[in-house]
Amino acid sequence: TAHANKAITAHRCVVLSLRTGCGRKRSGKMASNSGGQLPRRIVKETQRLIAEPVAGISATPYADNLRYFAVAIEGPADSPYERGVFQLELFLPADYPMAPPKVRFLTKIYHPNVDKLGRICLDILKDKWSPALQIRTVLLSIQALMSAPNPDDPLDNTVAELWKTNEAEAMRRAREFTESFAMKSGSEKK
Repeated sequence: TAHANKAITAHRCVVLSLRTGCGRKRSGKMASNSGGQLPRRIVKETQRLIAEPVAGISATPYADNLRYFAVAIEGPADSPYERGVFQLELFLPADYPMAPPKVRFLTKIYHPNVDKLGRICLDILKDKWSPALQIRTVLLSIQALMSAPNPDDPLDNTVAELWKTNEAEAMRRAREFTESFAMKSGSEKK
């Protein structure tokens, strides 16, 4: 419960920073980015993510740089990732929303569309990006990708090959990774 209180305090601090612009470092510069205020679009999206959270997903901006988000995605039900909580990082580049956010898994995951460095093969993070998309759309798409891996468009060819030739074994390995790296009892093994 101390963890929950710390998270609530962090949310309040970030919300206060977004509302008042008081997210400052000791140097007196804005913590949000070196250029000063955050673009209105990012402020609005962040406020909405906090006010209207998406089921199974939390995204909290770092207090010292509001373009970086700590993301946690619960493994979808009826998937080998079920009961796991996966940590990701999301960064909004200077040209966002004209360019997609940069997202990667920090938690190890056995998935054909995620490589060993946590990079994600997802069309909307690359050539199918549109400025009409938002942070929440990206996170929901990643959660959906966890439910429906696409071994025909892999980032990890070894995992994809096993997914195609022996799906039951691939699912077993994905569950094993989830238990080892994404569950509380396994989180100490990182």
